[in-house]
Amino acid sequence: MHDIPVQALSAKPDNSAAHPPAAAGLLFLREEEFRIAQDTMFFALRDLTTAPDAILAELGLGRAHHRCLHWIGRRPELKVGELLDILAITKQSLARVLGPLIQQGYVAQAKGQKDRRQRLLTLTEKGVALERKLFDAQRERMAVAYREAGGPAVEGFRRVLRGMTKEQGRKYIDELEGHRAKGPRSI
Repeated sequence: MHDIPVQALSAKPDNSAAHPPAAAGLLFLREEEFRIAQDTMFFALRDLTTAPDAILAELGLGRAHHRCLHWIGRRPELKVGELLDILAITKQSLARVLGPLIQQGYVAQAKGQKDRRQRLLTLTEKGVALERKLFDAQRERMAVAYREAGGPAVEGFRRVLRGMTKEQGRKYIDELEGHRAKGPRSI
């Protein structure tokens, strides 16, 4: 077992800087604490995806379809190239996932207005309903956990997840948070 120094984050959220303030102290974590966090993340992800997986299985779909539905729902008229970047998969893999979603009427594809070579993806009414059903199944589990943990823990959890996210993913999250700040907030 090894103690691993981890730069502590300031109590105030810092959404723009990748580096904590110079005055931040060090936090020492043992390898076992990282292992327990990894184990907990495994079970949390397993349990978070159980209900949506069951819904998707009834439709002959899987987790990859869920990821596409999620991101297309979050970003209507999402360019195929952007979806490839977000999911970090090949065009062939995306084609295998998007094909059934389009054929079964969950996703509509249109050419870009300015650039006709672009393919823009949007959820259909049927796709919106399925994505909502999947989201609701996960939201309930997250809501229970958030209520148990309390507000400061929720913010801390968000910061930990952000810290594990590479720059490309942070860019998408920042953009979504920017849009959320401009529009009405719903829970």
